[in-house]
Amino acid sequence: MNQKTHIPLNELARALFTINRHAKTAPEPKHLYYIKKESINLLLKEKRAEKIGLHFSNHPKFSNQHSTLLVKVGDYFFHIPPTKEDFKELKHLGELDKHYRNPPARMSLSQAKKIIYRHIDWKPPKQHSVTGSNARSKNYKSACFTPSSLGRIDWPPSKTRRSSRTRF
Repeated sequence: MNQKTHIPLNELARALFTINRHAKTAPEPKHLYYIKKESINLLLKEKRAEKIGLHFSNHPKFSNQHSTLLVKVGDYFFHIPPTKEDFKELKHLGELDKHYRNPPARMSLSQAKKIIYRHIDWKPPKQHSVTGSNARSKNYKSACFTPSSLGRIDWPPSKTRRSSRTRF
């Protein structure tokens, strides 16, 4: 039996909420938004989530107003990018209700990611690492290398030669 069926919907919703909250403040949120979207799309396919309607976004792209898809997962609501079919099939709800808040969820980001990874069956790409005592020395380069003048024959530097000009 698949591991995905063992994850309760409320636990998935709390994990999605935690990932979404962290993605809003992350310096590079691309991966977090990707796994959120993949998980919600999978929940929609499994009929465990429900499309509610379209909202105007609070953050217009390139000064153009655009819409986001409002999805209900358990007791939580999330926004994901809509498809062309969503515009044809769903009602536009207008502006986002700024007074609504999702219920609070206490979960660490690492735990939330584990739950979502298990749900979408995602595995991190394999990274080849160099092992052994020379691993660090082979790949390490200083960010600020200043060559030493010790051992140079022409130290201290002689006066620079200027073209001889006669001054009048």
